[in-house]
Amino acid sequence: MIHATALIDDGAKIGNNVSIGPYSIVHKNVVIGDNTEIGAYCEIGLPTKLANGRPLIIGKDAVIRSHSVFYEGSTFGTNLVTGHRVTVRELTTAGDGFQIGTLGDIQGHCEIGDYVKCHSNVHIGQHSTVGNYVWIFPYVVLTNDPHPPSEVMAGVTIEDFAVIATMSVILPGVTVKKGALVGAHSSVNKDVAPDAVVAGSPAKFICGTEKIKLKDGSGNHAYPWRRHFHRGYPEKAVAEWIKEFS
Repeated sequence: MIHATALIDDGAKIGNNVSIGPYSIVHKNVVIGDNTEIGAYCEIGLPTKLANGRPLIIGKDAVIRSHSVFYEGSTFGTNLVTGHRVTVRELTTAGDGFQIGTLGDIQGHCEIGDYVKCHSNVHIGQHSTVGNYVWIFPYVVLTNDPHPPSEVMAGVTIEDFAVIATMSVILPGVTVKKGALVGAHSSVNKDVAPDAVVAGSPAKFICGTEKIKLKDGSGNHAYPWRRHFHRGYPEKAVAEWIKEFS
């Protein structure tokens, strides 16, 4: 259902069973997949010269909540889900199952993998690269300018299965490697080794993730988290994880 107050450009390509809420705007250079829900007061495909004419492509089964703005030039896989008042700039590519919490800010020229979960108030700076199955918790900032203000851009890289805890800042050019855990309120100024726990300002090595146990009385390992946490992930991936740790 398209609300009577929504403004849809005739050039936009709208899939089947798409819902667009009151006072939302869908611009010309946009492709929206089937079964997508767009809330009220959204602006989809905001034109910008920085997109170099590329369309905004939103895969099927997306949910974009109210007051969110997506610029043209980005591409999203299936099952995108946002909170409210999200901003996504141009030339960002994200895989399936991407979740962006309320007030999330995704800047341009970012590469984001499958099933990345960003909580509220996360800022992902330009030229960031985020792998698959990454968790980024509230108020995390991925920076990119090593000596602001400048024209030098050194994006952050977050590898598969890494976890960045709340209110942490990852400084320009840093790589957080596969399975690593960055503790809350950390300032990370150098690369983090695979499966390492770092914390503090500046962040320092604490231990390997294998040292952390679940606080449920079981004594089981908390990491790799995919050993025990499967909610919201595709059956194929979960089956692979179960096999990996069986």
